[in-house]
Amino acid sequence: MKVSMTVNGRPVEAEVDPRTTLVEFLRKHLNLTGTHVGCDTGQCGACTVHLNDRAVKSCSVLVGQAQGAAVTTIEGIAEDGGLHPVQAAFREHHGLQCGFCTPGMVMMAIDLLRNDPAPSEATIRQQLQGNLCRCTGYHNIVKAIQAAAATMAATEPAPTQMKEQLA
Repeated sequence: MKVSMTVNGRPVEAEVDPRTTLVEFLRKHLNLTGTHVGCDTGQCGACTVHLNDRAVKSCSVLVGQAQGAAVTTIEGIAEDGGLHPVQAAFREHHGLQCGFCTPGMVMMAIDLLRNDPAPSEATIRQQLQGNLCRCTGYHNIVKAIQAAAATMAATEPAPTQMKEQLA
C-alpha cells in the first residue's frame, strides 16, 4: 500500500506492507531510530510518538492508520536547534539513566503538559503508568516533568500578550 503523511514537519510517501506498524515505518523506512521498540505490544511506552498532536504507542498503530496524519517523533521536537524544555529538564534533573525509555517518556510528558500545563505529582505519576522505566524509579522523571512545566509556563506569553499577537 502507498502511504503519505507528514513526519516531523516534512511530507513523506512510501510503499509499505499494510501490516507495517508505525514504529517499524519510522525506524526502517525513515531511519528515525529515536523511537524505540521495547515490548512490541503497547505495554512499555518506549515507542511513544505524537499522532496529530496526541501521544500514541506507535507499535500498536498500523502505518495505514497514520495516512494523511501529522507524526512527530523525538527527533522532531527540538526548538530552534536547541533542546525542547522537557528534554532539557530530563537532562538537568537526571530523569534518565540508560536512556532507552527516555524518548517515550519525553513524548508522553510533552503531551501531558500540552493538555495540563500544571499537573500535580499524582497526575504525572498516573500518566507515567503507561511508560516503563527499569532504571530510575521514576522520582527524577517526575521532578523533570514538574521542572519542564514550570519552565514552559514561565516562557509562554501572558493571555493579554497572546491577544495582542493575534490582532
